[in-house]
Amino acid sequence: MYRILGNLGEFAMFGILFVCHGNICRSTMAESMLEDRIVRGGAEDELFVSSAATHSDAIGCPPHHGTREKLRQMGIPLKAHSARLLTKEDGEKYDLILGMDEENRTFMRRILGKAYENKIALLLDFTPYPRAIADPWYTGNFDATFCDLAMGLDALIAELVRRKVLRNPI
Repeated sequence: MYRILGNLGEFAMFGILFVCHGNICRSTMAESMLEDRIVRGGAEDELFVSSAATHSDAIGCPPHHGTREKLRQMGIPLKAHSARLLTKEDGEKYDLILGMDEENRTFMRRILGKAYENKIALLLDFTPYPRAIADPWYTGNFDATFCDLAMGLDALIAELVRRKVLRNPI
């Protein structure tokens, strides 16, 4: 099972990596949303978060303008970001590596290998409604993506608190 589901006992920095196809829409939005909650909740000593891509299409690019606009509308600061590719080393650095859809999960497994299989999940796996988060690059619907990410983050945070990875809800 995931380290998240284990009994850690004492609190330690826990790393979460969000992954999507290009690292300019969904994973970037999730990273900024969780980072905002971490800062507002005073959990900087408990969690660290980042994001990465499974494909090299947008490496080096800033977040998509739709992502930037949706975060601005919601009053969430955009974390400084330049799209980067998921690496095998990320498997060692992060405790939980969360994709947005099954294609992401497939490529995460290819890149990370079997040694890190127990760290891989989809963000909405933590909700009562496990499914893919539609890519707004194709749908254009950044509102729906934001809502799905918020639901997934709420469920993830509840699980982190329940398993004593995180002291308090953020």
